[in-house]
This record gives sequence, structure tokens and C-alpha cells, in this order.
Amino acid sequence: MEKLGRLFDRKPGIINENEYFLSAVLLPLVEKGGRHHVLFEVRSCHLLRQPGEICFPGGKVEECELACPEETAVREAVEELGIKREQVSLLGSLDFLITPPGTLVYAYTGLIRDHERMFPNPNEVKEVFLVPVEYFLKNPPCKSSVEVATRYAEDFPYHMVPSSYKKEWNKRWSFPVYYYLYGERFIWGMTARILQNFVQVYYNLK
Repeated sequence: MEKLGRLFDRKPGIINENEYFLSAVLLPLVEKGGRHHVLFEVRSCHLLRQPGEICFPGGKVEECELACPEETAVREAVEELGIKREQVSLLGSLDFLITPPGTLVYAYTGLIRDHERMFPNPNEVKEVFLVPVEYFLKNPPCKSSVEVATRYAEDFPYHMVPSSYKKEWNKRWSFPVYYYLYGERFIWGMTARILQNFVQVYYNLK
């Protein structure tokens, strides 16, 4: 019973957390003209991953940051936007995002002060732009979907499972993909999901 007693105070985690790519992002807010704006980055066209796409500052959670992923979000914002740490006021956490491809995203929001003193890193950021928060309150995202199929490896023991398990690709499920249109700006994917979550939180706070 002594060992079973340990379960009472145990805090649950994610069983296969080490199978996910752990990342953290910061949804930056800027105050301009008496209104809050969301700051977006456009990724450099020279990047191998998602070149030219719109995103928030963020990146991989390092080993030393596992206990406080918000430090990753702030660190990445400082590095990518070319700002000082003291310009960032962390406001709080948004909800976690787990994506079907295997990414676990810790999302936070923070206020960037003196945004005129911002010098984005050209190796990572092509440009930045602002959108008033009110725009997203009045314009909900559009919705599409992505289909997911699975296929077991050749060494999988098919003879041990029912014959309904096929060797070819099998469609399993689909998941929603949200996107926002702001002029010619196309905001989608994880960025749009995090933005949608922020809008829901922001709306409830108003």
C-alpha cells in the first residue's frame, strides 16, 4: 500500500512526451495608437523549413528549459526580433497545442515595449507586420481539413492481428486546419490555431 499511496499526490504527465518535438512560441502584442496589435513574423525565404510563411517567434525547448518553456518563447523572441530581454513583459500562458505530426507547443503571450527599437534577424525573419486585435475579434478564421493516413512498416507482424489491418496506406482521420486572411496575408497552421486560442482568451477577458 505504501507504493500505491504515491499515486494520490502524483501529477500526471504525457506518457510519450519524449516522442514529440517540444517547442514554445510567443504571441507578441504591441501597443500602438491606444490599441493592442498582434505582431507577426514572415519567415526568411532562405530557411529550409516553411520559408516565407507567417509565424510567431519560437523554437525548440532546450534541455535546460524543460521546467520553464516560457523562457524558450522569450529567448526566441529576443533572438528573432532583435530586441532586449527587458522589452518583453510575459503576460501569461495560452493553451498547449499538440499536433498530429508530433509537435507539442507551449504557447505564451507577451507585450513588446518600445517596438520601434526592433531589429529583426534577417537570417530568420524577412519582415514583421502588425494587425489590430479587433480585426480577429470581428473576423473568425476560415476552416478546412487535412486527411491523415497510416501504414505499418514492412516488419510489422500482420499475421498476429485481424485481417482488417491492411499493408497499404489507410485513411484514419482528418483534423481541422484554420486560416485567417488579412489583405494578402495568409495566416494558417499552428500560428492560426494559437491565434484562435488567444482570441478566445482575450474575448473572455474583455
